[in-house]
Parts: sequence; structure tokens; C-alpha cells
Amino acid sequence: MKSYRMMIAVAVVVFQCLESPAAKPSNVRNILFIAIDDLKPVLGCYGDTRVKSPNIDRLAESGTVFLNAHCQQAVCGPSRASLLTGLRPDRTKVWDLKTKIRDMNPDVVTLPQYFRSLGFTSAGTGKVFDPRSVDKKLDERSWYIPFSNPDRLPFAPEDGWPVLGAYQSAEMQALLKEAQKKSLVKYGEVKEFLLKHDAWPVTECADVSDNAYIDGAIANEGIRLMKKLKKENKPFFLAVGFKKPHLPFVAPKRYWDLYARADFKIHPYQQKSAGGPEVAYHGSGEIRAYTGLPDFDSYSDDASRHMPEAKQQELMHGYHACVSYVDALVGKLLSELKELDLDKNTVIVLWGDHGWHFGDHGLWCKHTNFEQATHSPLIFVSPDFPKAGKTQAPAEFVDLFPTLCELAGVPILGNLDGTSLVPLMENPTALVKDFAVSQWPAGDVMGYAIRDERYRYVEWLDGYRSTQPYDAARLVGRELYDYQNDPMEKVNVVDDPGYTKIAGKMSCQLHEYFNQQRGK
Repeated sequence: MKSYRMMIAVAVVVFQCLESPAAKPSNVRNILFIAIDDLKPVLGCYGDTRVKSPNIDRLAESGTVFLNAHCQQAVCGPSRASLLTGLRPDRTKVWDLKTKIRDMNPDVVTLPQYFRSLGFTSAGTGKVFDPRSVDKKLDERSWYIPFSNPDRLPFAPEDGWPVLGAYQSAEMQALLKEAQKKSLVKYGEVKEFLLKHDAWPVTECADVSDNAYIDGAIANEGIRLMKKLKKENKPFFLAVGFKKPHLPFVAPKRYWDLYARADFKIHPYQQKSAGGPEVAYHGSGEIRAYTGLPDFDSYSDDASRHMPEAKQQELMHGYHACVSYVDALVGKLLSELKELDLDKNTVIVLWGDHGWHFGDHGLWCKHTNFEQATHSPLIFVSPDFPKAGKTQAPAEFVDLFPTLCELAGVPILGNLDGTSLVPLMENPTALVKDFAVSQWPAGDVMGYAIRDERYRYVEWLDGYRSTQPYDAARLVGRELYDYQNDPMEKVNVVDDPGYTKIAGKMSCQLHEYFNQQRGK
């Protein structure tokens, strides 16, 4: 890997030259970086007619919506590590929720760190990096202003302190007081105590204010930081990371009231795809950690063992309530940006770190290479490209780093894995790449998916890790899905004679991708 310190030094020199009085650029922009945990493209601007997301939809009208954007790995830690370094998971070597980014890459330069090195004031709050992937100061090197840890932010005093930032019911408040009497204060201790009382609910609908939960506190802190940055009169990189709609599905009652539960229909295809490899599936373990769920078996021949329809509707209702809750908080941020007259010189990017399964294929949560897990919302807004439109061109999260550099008017750091998406903001019908790449480790097997404008092709390789060259002998499964003819991925057509040419082409593309990655 090339020296990142040298690359930064070169970039700083170039930027300082641009900043000289004789050649000061007019297009150096601030950045507002909005991350939303577990947000799939359930938004009006993505064509969802049921969800209530007016603020994000209004933002989208001022920028470019990437309709075919995909994360690098459908779980928080690896996805964010990849996005925030501009490197794919096989280069960060962060494939799980316990590996520290800098343990594997001591000299890596993160996105906010790079902008900080160029004289931007970098600041943030909420969930930006996954906290399990960085130091206790949430990657100290990245932030000019020390990162505002969301666990220490003030909440609305009239509603009481939320249990673990997430629950406000009277029962949970009583249990919290009991836990405090037992001197239980650590997250793990309190959670274990709650689980013993069968009180770790998957949903909560409480009639409380927006500020009663941690996301309301995050929005308020984002606004406080924005005001502070305005006074400094320097370019800034402000990151605000919201935690909903991540489990548990907890939002103030007013957002639940936006929806009628009976309007939610369960996914029509809750089986494994015909001809699909077993390694492509999982047991939905994340959601099973919460109370209030039956001991379901999605693939049982006994239908009574499946997730009950009423519970599926409750989960969908809760998720949509959380999306509308976060949408309202995003609206507060955007209103403050405009009130402070910062909107005219600020690039905004809004993204969700991966998708989410709602019973399709019998799956819940993320953790796969299927469309519902990798497909993620991505919206760019720039004063230089107002109302650019929507694009179906493939895009991926490693593209955010170079795109933000170009939009902010700074040099693009070298040795990144992504490509600037600015050409798509100039012309939404253009292409900057033929496909997006995602991957998922299922035990010792690593699956790689490439997604173009119509197809998804996947290869599963046993015992594979990033330092190894491609080895066909390790192949344990392949998949090919045609979204034009089969949007629900019902049939794996990789061995269908009618798709031989497509499968062969995409196999070659995937192998070429491997060769290119090995050369970095």
C-alpha cells in the first residue's frame, strides 16, 4: 500500500497553491455528511408511495438520487469502515464488528481526517464510524473538534432518561430505576438485566417528544455544532449520524400514527430462491436477540412455525415510523443550515449504511449479498448541480470519498478504490462504472456480488481472504438474478442455458475485478 502520508502532503501543497490570493477557488464547499443507520431505500424519492419522508424527498429534489447504489458489505462496521476510508473491505480487512480499522491499517487516512488535513474544521456526532471499529474517541485523528459521543448527550428532561437510549415506557423506566439501585450502569450489565425480565422489546410506541430518544439528542447536537462552525468562518466537514431505523423500532407515537398497520402487506415471496446455494442465507439472528418475538422458523414446512403475519406487520409499521422520525430530524438539520445561510455553499450527502430484509426469502435484518441487503439510499446535493435528477447507473459507497473531494473543490486523495460520481450529476444517463461490488462472509466462505443495471452475479469462495489470488477450485456456489424478469430473486438462473452468455460475461468481470484489486 502506498504511503498515505506522502499523498496527504502532496494534496495539502496543491490545495495551498489553490488557496493563494492569486488563485483562490470560488467553489470550495462545506460538507454536511448525514449517515442513517439501517436505512434502506424506503423513501418517497425512491418511489415508495406509502412512506412519509417529506424532508428527505425535498432534499432529493435539489440534488441527485442514486437509484442503484450499493454498500460494500451489508453490516454497519465493515460498510462504514469502507466508506470512510474509500477502500473495499478486502483492503481495510474489516469484515466483522470487532476489528479496529487502525489495527489493520495504522496509517490509513479517513474521509474527515483528509478534509481536516486540508484546513477544514471536522466535527461530528451520532453514529458515523461504527464505535466497535475505532478508538474510544471515535477515531480521534479524524476530528478537529473532539467527536460528540452520542451516549453523553442530554435528552428531554420531561420524558426521563431513555433506557439505553432507546426505551421510554413506564415499565422500562421502572426497570431502569431498579437496575440503578443494583449499581448496574454498563450497557452489557443493563441489557442482561432487562433480558432476564423479558424486557428488551423489538418495538416501542410511546407518546413522548422527539428529544426523548438518542436521535433527537443527536439532531440537537448537530445543530449546536453547525452554529459553532458558522462562527469559525472556515470550511467545515460536519458529520451527523442517526441511529434509527436500526433495531429496536422505537419512535415517538406521532410517527406511528402516520400509518395504519393494516396497510402493511407481508412480502409475497418468503422462500429461498430456486437453485440458490444454502450459503446465501442466514437465520436472522440479529432480530432474535429482542423480546416479544415468537421462536419462528422461516423455512419450516409447518406454516405455523413461520413469523406470524401480525408480527411482520408490526415490524414493518415500526420501521416506517422510525424512518419518518429520522426524516423529521433531518428536516431540523436542513432548516438550520438554511437559517444560518450555509446552504448556498454546502455540499450535502445523505446515505444509509446498507439495506434490510423484511421477510423476503424468509430473511430478516441484513447480512447477505441479496438486493434488499446491499441496495442503499445515496443522495448528493451540491450548489453546483441543482436539481440534477435521478440515475440508474451503478454506484457504490467507496465512491463517496472521491465524489466529496471533487464537489468540495479539493484534490482527490490517491489510491482510493472508488470513482467520482460527479459525471452522473452532470449527466444522469452516463456511466462511471459497469457494476457495483458487494461481499459477504458466511463463516469461512466469502461471497462476492457484482450488480449492474439489470443483473446480479455472485460467486462464493471457500476459505478466501484478501491476500489470496482468485482460485476457481474454491468455488462452492454461484448465483445470477435478472431483475427485469425476476425482481424478487425467485430463481437463480446461473445454469439456465438462456443466461449462459450473461453468466460468462459477469464471471469474467468479477475475475478481472479480483486481478485489479490484487494489484493495489
